[in-house]
Amino acid sequence: MCQICCPVKIGCGRRPMVIGILRLTLHMPNSGSLKAKRHVVSGLLRRVRQQFQVAAAEVGDRDRWQRAEVAVACLSTENGHADEILAHVLSYVERSAGEAQVADVSTELIRM
Repeated sequence: MCQICCPVKIGCGRRPMVIGILRLTLHMPNSGSLKAKRHVVSGLLRRVRQQFQVAAAEVGDRDRWQRAEVAVACLSTENGHADEILAHVLSYVERSAGEAQVADVSTELIRM
C-alpha cells in the first residue's frame, strides 16, 4: 500500500491534491450598468490572477448591475496551504476592490 496517496498502488509516488475554492458575492451600489460592473469585476479578477497565480472568474449574477458572484480556485498538496492562499486572496479583495464590497464569502477544500 502506498502511504502517500492511495491503498491500491504500491509505491506509486502520487501526492494528495487539495483544490481550494473561494466564492465571493460582491455588491457594487454605484454601478449603473453591466458595462460599469464588468469593468470593476474584470479588473479585480485580473489583479487577483496576477498577484496569487490562481484561477478566477465571474460565475454568477452576470446580468445584475450591482452584484457579482466570483470564484477563485487554487491547487496545493496541503489543506493549510490552500486555505492560506484563499485567506490572502480574500484579504486582498477586501482591501482593493474599489467600489465593490464583499457581501458574502464561502470556502471549500476538496481533497483528491
